[in-house]
Amino acid sequence: MDKKRVIVDYRNITQEMLQLLTDTYPYGYDDAIIKFKNAKGEWVSAVPMETTDTKFLVKVGIELERKVEAFLDDDDDDTDSNDGELDIDVADDAKEDDD
Repeated sequence: MDKKRVIVDYRNITQEMLQLLTDTYPYGYDDAIIKFKNAKGEWVSAVPMETTDTKFLVKVGIELERKVEAFLDDDDDDTDSNDGELDIDVADDAKEDDD
């Protein structure tokens, strides 16, 4: 069975695809970028990725880099926050008065 082939613009990339991209290229994708001419004859730069049933080419640009960095920052925030401790703020009016 041939895999489906999909070209994805960085503006349409999903969180799942960002996860696949960072898993596939944990040290960056600069060396994996390929260039090809699209149907309009324009040069396009893209990064190849694969799932079990689909081959993707994700168009690259500065915006993709920003999305990947933001995704990784959000992921770091989720895993590094307070080493499992809860951060609870108590409002002033909820504190007991000693008066």
